[in-house]
Amino acid sequence: MEFKDSQPIYIQIADYFCENILLKKWKEGEKTPSVRQVAITMEVNPNTALRTFNYLQDMGIIYNKRGVGYFVSDNAYMKTLELKKEKFVNTDLPFLFKSIKMLNISFDELNKLFLEYCKKN
Repeated sequence: MEFKDSQPIYIQIADYFCENILLKKWKEGEKTPSVRQVAITMEVNPNTALRTFNYLQDMGIIYNKRGVGYFVSDNAYMKTLELKKEKFVNTDLPFLFKSIKMLNISFDELNKLFLEYCKKN
């Protein structure tokens, strides 16, 4: 995984977890990769991986079964969706709106581009 300097690594790994939950690759109630597996796969320090797990656990997206491992919470999909939506609306959307306004892109043109994107993806 390529990490960006603009955001802490543990947050970027948490985003990867959330993306897998939203894409339903990781289902509610299923076991997640272990802290050790994440550290090895992502090529990060185990403390960074553990920080990711603690962060996601604090947000209620995963939970720990002592001695067994971490699991995706029962309401993880909806919680992740809400958190990602809130972040998008507060962070990404204002930048997008600024660019749309600056480039004088009409909503009709934007809708057409969005529909084309949806067909391809």
